[in-house]
Amino acid sequence: MSDGYSIWVLEYSHVLEYPESGIVYGQHNKGTRKMPYGYVFLKGNDRNIMVDVGFDNAAYGGELARQFGVIAWQSPSVVLEEIGVAPEDIDTVIVTHAHFDHFGNVSAFPNATFYLQERELTKWVWALTLPREQQYFSIGIDPDDVLRGVELAKNGRLKTVSGDVHDLLPGINVWAAHDTHTFGCMFVDVQAGDDEDTRFVLAGDNVYAYENLEGVEKDGVYRPVGLSINTANGVFTLAQMMDLVGGRVKQIIPVHENRLPDVFPSRETKHGLHVTEVHLREGDKSYVA
Repeated sequence: MSDGYSIWVLEYSHVLEYPESGIVYGQHNKGTRKMPYGYVFLKGNDRNIMVDVGFDNAAYGGELARQFGVIAWQSPSVVLEEIGVAPEDIDTVIVTHAHFDHFGNVSAFPNATFYLQERELTKWVWALTLPREQQYFSIGIDPDDVLRGVELAKNGRLKTVSGDVHDLLPGINVWAAHDTHTFGCMFVDVQAGDDEDTRFVLAGDNVYAYENLEGVEKDGVYRPVGLSINTANGVFTLAQMMDLVGGRVKQIIPVHENRLPDVFPSRETKHGLHVTEVHLREGDKSYVA
């Protein structure tokens, strides 16, 4: 039985001019927009939970970030301090996928147990064995992150899951989205409160922006993200997410959506990054008021 969760989306860096075609499949020559990079913090049931962990700007992840035009990076210590938490307080991390900006900073969370789809880890090992001509699959991957995943396993801090898992934690389910954005993606749904309006889907990178769900010009046609292993599977996953929340788009949370702070209570920090409060449990402190 879950007592619910408070949910914050924490921006830790951003790209000022990200191509529209990378956000919505097929939107070529449509210009650029700002894309935030972020992770999610959940508080409840005597747990401090992260969904994804960002990247380490001092390691090869920082070099990848420069290639993608990512700026304004702040460490988890700085970002989490905005909601009164330290990285050492995090006991659980759910990793939606292993791209550098989601799985590249595991060392910042020394007391956490990590959950990752087994397929996500093993298929990245396979992808790294492919010849140079086929390295498209490895865009966005820091090979050292794969090694860090193995090191977590060696130290008893990685738990792999296979497919959908209901009640992975109280009130939290994970859903496989294999061969969509990556080989072993998953997304997370959280029953944050007592009713259907407080069920939220943490989409990972199967949703970048509301257009993926609402369609271009809000025509209602699902559009997958620009970087995909399989766009058809991406469309089916968007439909599955929407079904889980009864078609209520605003209950699907895309951390890369620049308009998220316009939808939920939010504030901008002194570093120019946003703290967005998706849901506040009764009795928990607001960090955006």
